[in-house]
Amino acid sequence: MGAPAPHVTARPGAVIATLAFAGTTAAIMQTLVTPLIAELPQILHTSSSNAAWVITVTLLVAAVCVPVVGRLGDLVGKRRMLLACSVPLIAGSVVCALASDVVTMIVGRGLQGMGMGMVPLGIALLRDVVPTEKLSGSIALVSASMGIGGAIGLPLAAAVAQYADWRVLFWGSAVLAAGVAVLIFLLVPDVPAGAKGQRFDLPGAIGLGVGLVSLLLAVSKGADWGWASGATLGLFALAVVALLAWGVWEVRTTDPLVDLRTTARPRVLLTNVASVFVGFGMYASMLVMPQLLQFPEATGYGLGQSMLAAGLWIAPGGLMMMLVSPLGGKLTNARGPKFTLVCGALVLAAGYFASMALIGSAWGVMLVTVITSSGVGLAYGAMPALIMSSVPITETAAANGFNTLMRSLGTSIGSAVIGVILSQMTTTLGGHTLASESGFRTALLVGGGLALVSAAIAAVIPGARPTTSDEDGAALAAAPAETTV
Repeated sequence: MGAPAPHVTARPGAVIATLAFAGTTAAIMQTLVTPLIAELPQILHTSSSNAAWVITVTLLVAAVCVPVVGRLGDLVGKRRMLLACSVPLIAGSVVCALASDVVTMIVGRGLQGMGMGMVPLGIALLRDVVPTEKLSGSIALVSASMGIGGAIGLPLAAAVAQYADWRVLFWGSAVLAAGVAVLIFLLVPDVPAGAKGQRFDLPGAIGLGVGLVSLLLAVSKGADWGWASGATLGLFALAVVALLAWGVWEVRTTDPLVDLRTTARPRVLLTNVASVFVGFGMYASMLVMPQLLQFPEATGYGLGQSMLAAGLWIAPGGLMMMLVSPLGGKLTNARGPKFTLVCGALVLAAGYFASMALIGSAWGVMLVTVITSSGVGLAYGAMPALIMSSVPITETAAANGFNTLMRSLGTSIGSAVIGVILSQMTTTLGGHTLASESGFRTALLVGGGLALVSAAIAAVIPGARPTTSDEDGAALAAAPAETTV
């Protein structure tokens, strides 16, 4: 049976803007609590370790929900699932705004995590409703919206936290999420579900959820619990068993949550592996630069900036992503998404290596952030284009959700590794133990090295090849021609 034809809308610009706004809003939800980290224990009358769950729970819930929501988008319709994702975003924001204890706040942040599937859903929907000539640029913009929202949201959240009641942050996010829902309802067309009639793989969803939660929990909390502790090792063991069992089930079931045969294709597999390293590489900058800016000048390497000022110095990186995205789309149209991904990874690496000479001033940190953000913008726009040119149209949302999961896995591992580096390479100032300058430089060099690894992996991604299969042919129809890197 042939794949359903795309239903191009008459208002692609409005759809692209709406989906980019949705992605930006989802990213703002993730960075919303960053300015509050130090104050959360006092605000919520709890310990620092308990307050850390306010951040961890969003990561865990999003990891489980993103691939599930992607598959449901293929089964019941992407617009319907986009609207469904807006509900927990709104509800979670309201719950957080009303929270007076840590449990309520964790529940609200978990609800917000359920809505993070908006971005891969939106990217998959573009293939259905945007003309071919605009597809690469629109994919690049919507994909980069997560980075754009993160970079812009940080100084905005810092300003609100510094000059207003912290609850205003969550009331504001509720308004943004409601606005996204209204725009999706009014402007995004409803197109037939690509996999309509297939069943939802509930055992696969449960198995993947158990495996991912175990893995990410061990990675994100291992430094606190101890990497050799029984809890950490037990979670790693459970993750291995659960994910192996899940893989066996997915190969044998008729309508899998994630088609591992498609995922195992070299083009898809290598793109996902590169995504892990790009995610890791991106997070090194996100973790190091704000600390360098805010560390006291008395350290000899800190720049003594306030939280708000630090956010403002980093914000141009998000704006650069916005500017680079359409250029990345044009590059993809001209040379193919593989070429764009390699270029993005190399630019990311160049930013890290340039940081060795530039991080002595706030202007230098801003320049490094602009360069690394440009690389991330190029890479993040190319990865969904590679994925969607390689999978049947009936699997676009699920495949994009899985790719988003790979990026998140990279950032989670990056957080753990960079955290270990900074905790082991320290200095003492006024009786306080702080990450040392050599620790920061080592973390940045690791980020640059892994960006080079992602470039090398991307360079060996095979080109798109025509196939006689109706569905695979439809998948490749919109793929730009590849050029040799």
